[in-house]
Amino acid sequence: MSEKTQEAAGTPRRLRVFNLGFLRNPRLARIMTLAGYAPTVGIPRAGDAIGIWGASPTAWRGRAIAARTGAPVVTVEDAFLRSVLPGRAKGRIAARGPIGLLIDPHGLHFDPSAPSLLERLIAAPDPVALDRAPLALARLRAADLSKYNHHDPDLAPPPAGYVLVIDQTRGDASLRGADRATFLRMLTAARDENPGRRIVIRTHPETAAGLRAGHLVPDDLRPGDTICDGPVSPWRLVEGADAVYAVSSQLGYEALLAGHRPRLFGRPFYAGWGLSTDEVPLPRRGTATPQALFAASHLQGPVWYDPCRDRLTDFDGALNQVEAEARVFRQDRNGHVAHGMRLWKRRFLAREFGEVRPLRHAPSPSPQVTLAWASKARDVPQAIRVEDGFMRSRGLGADLTPPLSVVADDMGIYFDPTAPSRLESLIAKGPPPGGRDRAERLIAALIESRLTKYNLGGAGDLPPRDGRRRILVPGQVQDDASILKGAGAERTNLAALERARAENPDAWIVYKPHPDVEAGLRPGLIDAADMARLADHVARRADPAALIEAVDEVWTITSTLGFEALLRGRSVTTLGAPFYAGWGLTRDLGPVPRRRQARPDLAALVHACLIAYPRYRDPVSGLPCPVEVALERLRDGLTGQPPALRLLAKAQGALAGQAWIWRR
Repeated sequence: MSEKTQEAAGTPRRLRVFNLGFLRNPRLARIMTLAGYAPTVGIPRAGDAIGIWGASPTAWRGRAIAARTGAPVVTVEDAFLRSVLPGRAKGRIAARGPIGLLIDPHGLHFDPSAPSLLERLIAAPDPVALDRAPLALARLRAADLSKYNHHDPDLAPPPAGYVLVIDQTRGDASLRGADRATFLRMLTAARDENPGRRIVIRTHPETAAGLRAGHLVPDDLRPGDTICDGPVSPWRLVEGADAVYAVSSQLGYEALLAGHRPRLFGRPFYAGWGLSTDEVPLPRRGTATPQALFAASHLQGPVWYDPCRDRLTDFDGALNQVEAEARVFRQDRNGHVAHGMRLWKRRFLAREFGEVRPLRHAPSPSPQVTLAWASKARDVPQAIRVEDGFMRSRGLGADLTPPLSVVADDMGIYFDPTAPSRLESLIAKGPPPGGRDRAERLIAALIESRLTKYNLGGAGDLPPRDGRRRILVPGQVQDDASILKGAGAERTNLAALERARAENPDAWIVYKPHPDVEAGLRPGLIDAADMARLADHVARRADPAALIEAVDEVWTITSTLGFEALLRGRSVTTLGAPFYAGWGLTRDLGPVPRRRQARPDLAALVHACLIAYPRYRDPVSGLPCPVEVALERLRDGLTGQPPALRLLAKAQGALAGQAWIWRR
């Protein structure tokens, strides 16, 4: 792990600033401090540096004082992976600030008058960063992430085969004097050099949002030209182009990374390396590879920040965080009308699904409903189905413990094998670049932390082995939707235990009652006489992780404990069709759907189930977060439960015999 992933040691160097944005944005100030600079106002003293935000309108102040005092200048700019929304956007999401900064003591990456930090890194590439660059770039593209990430991945770009001309906002500091005449000259060159080809003018996202004016306007179009001002994925846009024209836009850089040789009318940091056709040559720079540019711009140059853990991180950590935030924004961008949500769940649902637009609730099914708890979705088939995730909490849902993770499935729901689900699609698709390695690290962390779905703790001691094969049969809630939808011939705990005993007469069988059933909140009890006849041991209030480790096999109808057993290398036999059955990793005796033809390895299955499918929410920062943060919170017991819900949970315990109350 590099030094950038740790909090800066010692006392940060004073950074005298003359732009209050350094102090008004808490995240900006925090990143600077962690990076070794303490932003403050005042005249510089010996050892101080002067901080300037790029080439902003206030930059002259700092440069003037630096010229008078001889203090060194440190320029600061957003990194090329910044946030979900542009900084000029309004609202709570935009106010979070950047995920990374380019802190440059040498120059300014878009000012070619002097070598910047990025230019120096490109000219002398680090071999380790070069080796990492292809996979890191593949991860970025697979996640469909750019500087800003409010685009809609489902929105199609124009039909392929166009010439892409990229507009920018007026006053953009990276233009270095380029004006409307420059953009018109670029547009003319695109037409002259590509006669008869379709021209697509890409409007800057801030222009499309009405935040800043651009240079090219509808009157500049000719018949056959189009303006693309919708929230189209930048990567999909450049992939569909035959040629790309830019002044200094980051989209031009992404076109270069996607394999284009862009025609440039400015002098951005990616010009002059033999990878673009430059209107204004930069002979100082020589030649470089795309990998060297990416290693500098994304791996070495930026200071990356982890807002959940409040520490510096590396590119992968920043990408994981922005990916989590973008996934939530993209699914919730148009807001939701919910139906079938229990009253006690509405607080955390409002937090989870109401960041972009406030979550509304419909008292009855209607065509306007877009979100429904999965078990209540029968009357609103168009709705996204919501359920608890597979790594949920420290405590039961029946105890009113809010989840750290939920799934929001736009195709079906994981526990219903009668129809396809988004999870099935993700499993069949396979993990993205780097996904398998990430899943393997996650599996190791789960095992080391001894985490399962509910993490209730409890005893796990079993009697000494007597030489017989040990089989664990987990009990389930018998009216649970996974039983109602996914069970085979065995639909009760008693039937599952009888089947396990009948097919394994010589085995030593452990039966683990479901915690909700043990608490008297849900149906599924087995008569004591039947239990004594069929099970060698009843593990009441036992730790699931300890039980799995102590047995050889698990037999289950549809329990998530079967999935947790797979993670720990145990053989699993299914009597129903749980989400993890039918993929070649389990012995399936139930009615598994024939459409499950993919054969993932365990890491690929885990990536789909625990990384790609659920949404996680950090109970400490309140932000959408990657699975790794959720795991750490569960491990450390930092899961949070509002006081009001704790009181309700106690009331529920007192009224356990009236469980119907808690299903509303």
